Amino acid sequence: MRKALRWLLSLVMLVGMAGVTASAATAAGPASGPGASQDIKDQILAIPGMSLIEEKPYPGYRYFVLNYAQPVDHRRPSKGTFQQRITVLHKDTARPTVFYTSGYSVGTNPRRREPTQIVDGNQVDLEYRFFTPSRPEPADWSKLDIRQAAADQHRVFTALKKIYNKKWIATGGSKGGMTATYYERFYPRDMDGVVAYVAPNDVKNNEDSAYDRFLGRVGTKECRDKLNAVQREALLRRKPLEARYTQYAADNGYTYRTIGSLDRAFEAVVLDYTWAFWQYSLLDDCASIPAAATASDQEIWDSIDAISGFSFYTDQGLEPYTPYYYQAGTELGSPDIEQSHLRGLSRYGYQPPRNFVPRDIPMRFKPWAMGDVDRWVRHHAEQMLFVYGQNDPWGAEPFRLGKGARDSYVFTAPGGNHGANVAGLNPEQKAKATARILEWAGVAPAAVQDDPSKAKRLTKPDAKLDKQEIEREPTLRP
Repeated sequence: MRKALRWLLSLVMLVGMAGVTASAATAAGPASGPGASQDIKDQILAIPGMSLIEEKPYPGYRYFVLNYAQPVDHRRPSKGTFQQRITVLHKDTARPTVFYTSGYSVGTNPRRREPTQIVDGNQVDLEYRFFTPSRPEPADWSKLDIRQAAADQHRVFTALKKIYNKKWIATGGSKGGMTATYYERFYPRDMDGVVAYVAPNDVKNNEDSAYDRFLGRVGTKECRDKLNAVQREALLRRKPLEARYTQYAADNGYTYRTIGSLDRAFEAVVLDYTWAFWQYSLLDDCASIPAAATASDQEIWDSIDAISGFSFYTDQGLEPYTPYYYQAGTELGSPDIEQSHLRGLSRYGYQPPRNFVPRDIPMRFKPWAMGDVDRWVRHHAEQMLFVYGQNDPWGAEPFRLGKGARDSYVFTAPGGNHGANVAGLNPEQKAKATARILEWAGVAPAAVQDDPSKAKRLTKPDAKLDKQEIEREPTLRP
């Protein structure tokens, strides 16, 4: 229904603008419509609360790093504001716009996300609230929740839609895919489509058996056994490896106040090892895993460090991700896997988010938050695409579609990991997904409208601009 209403409104606008001509804004020219004589930078900076941090040149585009004043509490806007970073990759106001968030900090170098490559459009990237420097001072952590974050996106969209008035597509990977989904749930009339990559959906936080089942059958038995053996061997060699870890911490100035001890941090890194491998590696990479029984302490250390990262559970490694762990422990949920092969060796088990957030920040879990989003997606999803990787543990609890969903899809990339995308789908699903994205963005060529199997991206590849970076999450959480 909302798409039909938009089509009708667009028709009325077109009729009302009959006979009016204006040149569209390009990377080197002015915008069309109101303010056509203004440079695109001037139009963006004319938005109340918008300020420029820097502009970086890129051939064929304009790229801006900006601050935007946002209410700390959208329910009480008068209670103060904070500066939230956004970036704009400007192509042409006559093109659609892709609204991207990683769910974490924003990158400040131009990158074209896959939907942007497909539709040849503009791209707006948003830094998630409370990730520095987009953090209110002082930080009232109770104002960090999925509804407040969705309201941030809504305000940015509302402000920029006056300039970029064509179709908009929301996207993001991992926690960013979750973020795009939550935004659609709370503001379903904003976007014309959603492309959510590898988005976990932990509906019941106290029931995580799906992850254990997944890890018990992913890849091959040979690979799983190799990974499990390295984990066991690391815990059997706890004393010499922790001695190495102690020296490593001293050499780098690492401390362990938040998690509580070096021993807890060591075990947390080891327990993440198998999950981390499947999240970021491919089955062929199993050849690089050492044979645990004959491996030296150094080889065990090097493999775990390369895959899990011994620096992460330090205070210095955890601090940038405090906002994520706060959300995992208050709304998003987090996996609690058994890893029965470590029974009798593990002292702490898979540790909860509370262990990774400073104790002076209060946390209370809201078990209804994810259930609400899950029900909404099942019954109300419209023009949404979810893409998962076959071998990515986060796909063990995916979003699913019910009878109420319309023009929405869940696709899985064969052999894919946490970097799964449309390009990695089987040919039929790749063409289908590409065609739907083009249609939602309002730029599907006539040939694609007649035959979706002919769908392909509208841009030429650019090795620098299209560089894919897997959303590498802290300690393998989304």
